[in-house]
Amino acid sequence: MTLLMVLSVVGVAALFIALALFLVAITNELEAIGGPASRFKKPVNYLSKIRLGVRAIEVQTGHLVPQITKLNAGLGAVRDGLAVIDTNLAGAIASVSRQKP
Repeated sequence: MTLLMVLSVVGVAALFIALALFLVAITNELEAIGGPASRFKKPVNYLSKIRLGVRAIEVQTGHLVPQITKLNAGLGAVRDGLAVIDTNLAGAIASVSRQKP
């Protein structure tokens, strides 16, 4: 029983150590994304540039939603028309194949 308790404590400790190491690694990566900072240059924040770019894409593509809705309705009508044509062609082929030469 004591052995299982010691193994459990060691396992939990290893889990917390691994968690701490991964959190430190994640923090280092996120700080690297923040951009270089020196006393000679204004600090660059890459995350804000990414946010600005994503916002620009969102604004520039925002007007597409109504157009896509109209296009979807038009394509639905085309699909229905093609289904009718397919049915008519199938009937025509069946009629032609039934005729005697």
